Amino acid sequence: MNSLQDPDTKQVVLIVDDTPDNITLLSALLKDTYKIKIATNGVKALHIASSQPSPDLILLDVMMPEMDGYETCRRLKANSVTADIPIIFLTAKSQVSDEEMGLTLGAVDYISKPVSPPIVLARVATQLHLVRARNLLQDQNKHLESLVQDRTRKLAKMQDAIIMAMASLAETRDNETGNHIRRTQNYVAALARQLRHMPRFATELTEENIELLYKSAPLHDIGKVGIPDNILLKPGKLDVEEFEIMKKHTTYGRETILSVERYLGESNEFLRFAREITYSHQEKWDGSGYPENLSGDAIPISARLMAVADVYDALISKRVYKPAFSHQEAIDIMRKGRGSHFDPDILDVFMRISDEFNEIAQRFKENDDEPPKY
Repeated sequence: MNSLQDPDTKQVVLIVDDTPDNITLLSALLKDTYKIKIATNGVKALHIASSQPSPDLILLDVMMPEMDGYETCRRLKANSVTADIPIIFLTAKSQVSDEEMGLTLGAVDYISKPVSPPIVLARVATQLHLVRARNLLQDQNKHLESLVQDRTRKLAKMQDAIIMAMASLAETRDNETGNHIRRTQNYVAALARQLRHMPRFATELTEENIELLYKSAPLHDIGKVGIPDNILLKPGKLDVEEFEIMKKHTTYGRETILSVERYLGESNEFLRFAREITYSHQEKWDGSGYPENLSGDAIPISARLMAVADVYDALISKRVYKPAFSHQEAIDIMRKGRGSHFDPDILDVFMRISDEFNEIAQRFKENDDEPPKY
């Protein structure tokens, strides 16, 4: 059916009848108002109806040789291309059961022969008015759907920008750069895409969740905004008391996400991942991490992914208290953490795709002229 029809364009009526006199009568009756197409049997009717532009209405005779109107109607309704075209049966059969049969097959109306011109005109006009109204409504719905999709895309883009701004603020306080954020979120996504094929990770690492992990990863150190400068920016190793304060950045990060959830009155998968990552990315597989000394599978998968990403990036990055290690040096160091610091399966995948990590690191490389980060 013509879904985007100009109101001034004539609507198309397909007349299907094997009797020339009936075709002549109906054509003469309708041609001044509508564009007429003609089929003298059911097979031709099916062909014309499925061709573009398709008719807006079909006047279908019931009693035809080889393929009668009922069978033609069945086939039209069985084809997705022609199923929505309204059909009015025209027939000399006047029994209630005949009319019931036609309506059951999907016809919208039933006109008895010999036809009354005023009745034909009125019923055709009614059905075509409904067609035009339906098409207009469909077009409006498509337009509204397009507007909603566009608004949704813009909102998502704005949310992503806000997330990156929040994450960048935390990293700036730590004298980090946005490149650290970009690298780590890409590391996490790269690991997740490989791990999703393993049974123990498949349920959690769906395609949708991997996208959410990618978006939530930049918030992993947002809690550092709550750490005093003299500790956060200390150009050297922290003492025991200072380290205890530094460890609180995980708790501060979780509280930040929890405050968002309380404000919303609900949570979602994105906020769950953000909360898990900020709170647990410093946990270690053997239970020697912080803040809760979680071990093994008690550590959320999202946090285990971030642990690998964050440590690798820390190793290859220059600090005032250490030089940047080479990619191979970082690999050798991390290999020693298998089963102690890192989930063995995740570390194994990291080793397998380490070249991809190196490629990401080079793509978002720091400017060599920048001073070393604290």
